[in-house]
Amino acid sequence: MLKNKWIEQGFIDEPADKDLDLKTEIRRLCKEKDAIILAHYYTVGDIQEVADFVGDSLALARKAAETDAKMMVMCGVHFMAETCKLLSPEKTVLCPDLNAGCSLADSCKAEDLKKFKDEHPGYQVISYVNTTAAVKALTDVVVTSGNAKKVVDQLPQDGKFIFGPDYNLGNYINEVTGREMLLWNGGCHVHERFSVTKIMELKQQYPHAVVMAHLECKGPVLAIADVKGSTATMLTYAQNSSEKQFIVATEAGILHEMQRTCPDKEFIPVPPEISESGLECSCNECQYMKMNTLLKVYNTLKYEWPQVEVDATVAKEAVKPIERMLELS
Repeated sequence: MLKNKWIEQGFIDEPADKDLDLKTEIRRLCKEKDAIILAHYYTVGDIQEVADFVGDSLALARKAAETDAKMMVMCGVHFMAETCKLLSPEKTVLCPDLNAGCSLADSCKAEDLKKFKDEHPGYQVISYVNTTAAVKALTDVVVTSGNAKKVVDQLPQDGKFIFGPDYNLGNYINEVTGREMLLWNGGCHVHERFSVTKIMELKQQYPHAVVMAHLECKGPVLAIADVKGSTATMLTYAQNSSEKQFIVATEAGILHEMQRTCPDKEFIPVPPEISESGLECSCNECQYMKMNTLLKVYNTLKYEWPQVEVDATVAKEAVKPIERMLELS
């Protein structure tokens, strides 16, 4: 039986034997329980190394839909685990720490979106994947940073749309598609901290480096970037490029996969303008992604908890815009 303390805090902090090889034990438990581990690029390197699959939001959503495994551990943030459950309702979906939230998802509450929809009759809702299941249930189609333009391009030119919750991504899509979508005023606390000043300082040190920026960054940052796109877009570009130095404006976790697949290249993380502690630091990290640890993954597999569930009524509606996205992308 789980301790009340663990239930209250949302993860299991039972210590492991100091001689236990957590990576080996995690892989053993996966085999024993017919489980797979999905890890986002922004998780720590140890998590990525033990995972069956590492990717961005769209790739992880697709993998969740395709897997034959009976159980999956979603090492990312809570909305990603919800998405896995929406696409695989018959499977057990585990989340190493239920407290791993998302500032962007938190910026758009379902009740607020419903009110906004009611105030704009006739508008369809395009929601970024970084949203709760309850928000997805109010959505017509979901997008990711990697497929947003492709999906929006396929929607009626005379349609009226609300795009949320990421204002920066929506603004970029408006610019490149010529749309005039109504934009929700939300943002990612990590990408909002990037600035032109910090990038230009690095550019002075590395004048030949390619500047890459995630589409959740502010407009002025995107304007000076050589490569704009999702984490997968940036990774693919680095892998295929003949250039040797890259200034990277996204969550620093992606550098692990970049360096692993491009060992002969140099990746320089852009620091935040001001860190959350008020002190300068060398990289920009999401504290929620970093809540995933090897010990938590081991314990969640061992005890098969915390499990993520989605209300059946919400799930019935929330899965529809995800399936539409997968069809269009």
